[in-house]
Amino acid sequence: MTHHSLSKPLAFKLQPGNLSTLYKMPNTRTLTGPLQTIRFTEPTSSVNLMVHGQGVLLFETQGDCTLTFSNKDGSDGLTVFLNSKEFLTERIANKDKYVSQGKKSGLSTKSGAYYWYSLDSQNQRLQAGVGEPRVETACYTYQFDSTDKLWEANKALLESLVYVTFSETVKPIRLLKDPITTTVPLLLKASSELTMDDVAGSVYLPNSALSPAAQAMYNCVSGKHFVLNTPDFPEFTQAIEYSIKTPGMWCNTRLKQKTTEFGKDPQPLETYLRITLGQNNGESPGVPYVMEIWPVGHYSPIHNHSGANAVIRVLHGTIHVSLYPFLCDDDGGVEPFGEKDFKKDDITWISSTLNQIHKLKNLDTNTDTCITIQCYMYDIGDTKHYDYFDYTGTNGGKNQYEPDSDMDFIEFKKTMRKEWDASPESKPSRRRNNPLVTISASQPVVQTTQSVVRPVVQPVKQKQSINPIIVVPEEQPITRLSSSDITNLVHMRKPKF
Repeated sequence: MTHHSLSKPLAFKLQPGNLSTLYKMPNTRTLTGPLQTIRFTEPTSSVNLMVHGQGVLLFETQGDCTLTFSNKDGSDGLTVFLNSKEFLTERIANKDKYVSQGKKSGLSTKSGAYYWYSLDSQNQRLQAGVGEPRVETACYTYQFDSTDKLWEANKALLESLVYVTFSETVKPIRLLKDPITTTVPLLLKASSELTMDDVAGSVYLPNSALSPAAQAMYNCVSGKHFVLNTPDFPEFTQAIEYSIKTPGMWCNTRLKQKTTEFGKDPQPLETYLRITLGQNNGESPGVPYVMEIWPVGHYSPIHNHSGANAVIRVLHGTIHVSLYPFLCDDDGGVEPFGEKDFKKDDITWISSTLNQIHKLKNLDTNTDTCITIQCYMYDIGDTKHYDYFDYTGTNGGKNQYEPDSDMDFIEFKKTMRKEWDASPESKPSRRRNNPLVTISASQPVVQTTQSVVRPVVQPVKQKQSINPIIVVPEEQPITRLSSSDITNLVHMRKPKF
């Protein structure tokens, strides 16, 4: 990953009245469509807000720093101070101080920490936090009083803010168009299936709210036919379970081979299988579609996702997800800000700025293997393409993992079928799934799905009022039965052939 030096920030002198100049700065890049997210590709000292009075600035700093949100001529605005104790906001014109009304903390001593500040003129709310820009990571909140006689004046002030400047210790990362307003749902749902209650309660994130890249992935894996057990192999999940638990089978053997994948010391439970679908077309970290197999008790290390988008659907079982504000390789790491269990057919998501750092685990209390489909794709405007997942190792330290493949999906399915067909567990299943043919007096001709068969008479206990039924297995092909043969069968006499 490329890190830019902070020793010589680029100076940029603002020209009041000519704010469009900043949108053409060569050190920024729009990632998710027209003015949705801007990523800074070089150090800079200022940038325009994409919408006056609102936005979120993501930044790194090596020490105490200031941000200044100003109106057009710089005569008024807000100065944000960040030190080891707190975020504090002060109005430029009259020096009014806006102290946090909720949590209060400042610079983090943890490695990997970065910060965000959210300006929201419509709701008259100021927020700041550490790590991913979201309500759950906020450590500073100031809400202007809606009953205050200065409510309209305060709103006018916030709406007048059009650009932000930074002190030399600040390295801006991204500028987001929209402010932080509420908790973002983790579950996805097709926009066409949303109810009014869903929208009002923020229960689901509409798939239409995803980036174009993520929407394309969602459309591929959210359909009703995207399933494991298909008519050609209805025991697919059973076969995978059998392969995992049986020594000598492919899944069992491959899991044992991967115990040192994330560290020198063997970690038998820090393993999972990656079965890839298709090829790497250069738009994702690794192959974009990956079926991941998680035996009970198995888990991943804490890792990020290269700034890529992702869509994850549970195909079988349940997976437990822990979300982290940033990737920290200090001893003890950093605590997750949220945890959630996802069950079969649940779909969740990752964007370039949200849900990026997580740990997955199939909990010890579960009984079934969990199987997920994971889809990855860079933002359309992302030309950096960092092709690794960074993770924290069991012995500390940050490491790079290049997403690989344990086997191609088509080959994997053939392997599972071969193992399953040879297994003792498959025989009862095959007998259950083998269609039997019945014959009664009202059926002069007997045929099966594959061929006409020679019947074998099996006495059947029956009441007098019920027509006798003859069970015909599919092992003895013939062409056709005559009516006299049927009569003989009905009266339990040996047929003449």
